This record gives sequence, structure tokens and C-alpha cells, in this order.
Amino acid sequence: MAAYLIADIGNIHDTATYDEYRKHTLGVIQQYGGKFVVRGGRTESLEGGWNPGRVVVIEFADVASARRFYDSPEYQKILPLRLKASNGRAILVEGI
Repeated sequence: MAAYLIADIGNIHDTATYDEYRKHTLGVIQQYGGKFVVRGGRTESLEGGWNPGRVVVIEFADVASARRFYDSPEYQKILPLRLKASNGRAILVEGI
């Protein structure tokens, strides 16, 4: 069953550091079989007043693949860049 890593990046307060993080993400995501489904773009709040800063959705074949990506040494090496440059939150959800 497919799995999706969904992130609401929130406020990017250090653009240079966030840009450095972005330079490395595609290769690591692809290495673990993932692909971007959503990477930024305009959002429109329909219910509940949710107004995310930047939404990212990454599709993986299954939860195990998504966890391998997230927990990988390659991603853990660059994750601090995102955490330093922005505030946000992320979830992992099973899909169809």
C-alpha cells in the first residue's frame, strides 16, 4: 500500500539554508524510491482555517520505504538544515 510523507513547512526564516537543503532532497528521495507529488505551490484553505506555508507530499511504495528514507543516514544528514531554516511539521500516512 502506498505511503505519503506530508509536510507543512510553515515559515521559512532562513532561505539560504533551506535552499541548501532542497539541493540535496531529490537525490535522496529517489534513492529510496520516492517521488514528489506536491512540492510547494499555491494553497487555498477550504475548511478549518489551515493556512500552511509550503506543502510537500512525497509518495513511497509503502510505509517501510518511507521510513527507510526518513531514517536513512543520507536524509538525517540534511534534515537539520530544514529544521534550522523553517518551522513546520510532518506526518506519514498510508494511502491507496
